[in-house]
Order: sequence, then structure tokens, then C-alpha cells
Amino acid sequence: MKAFFKAAGIRALKTFCQTAVAMIPAAVTITAVDWVTVLGTAALAGVCSILTSIATGLPEVEDKT
Repeated sequence: MKAFFKAAGIRALKTFCQTAVAMIPAAVTITAVDWVTVLGTAALAGVCSILTSIATGLPEVEDKT
């Protein structure tokens, strides 16, 4: 179980970062970035990643049962 949540956490963190990076270019300059929206959207993507991992499992983690 520990390995599953570690792998799911790593996957969620990668999803969070990818989403944040994808949203930043929407602004003309770095000071025009709506950071609340970027972080909120990225956090939601991270939560969705965790829920998807719980629902479907992770190929990185072998089933020991």
C-alpha cells in the first residue's frame, strides 16, 4: 500500500507540474499570469490523478496479492 501511494503521489506531482506549465503561456508576460487560477487548476489535476490512480491502479506498482 505504501508503494502505491508513493507512486500515485509522484504521478500526481508530475501532473500538477505539467498542468501548471501548460497554463502559464496563456499570459502575455509573467506578471500577467493569474497564479491563483494556475495553481487551482494544477491542484485539481493532481487530485484527479490521485483519484484515477485509486480507481484504475498503477502499472508501476506490482500487485503482491
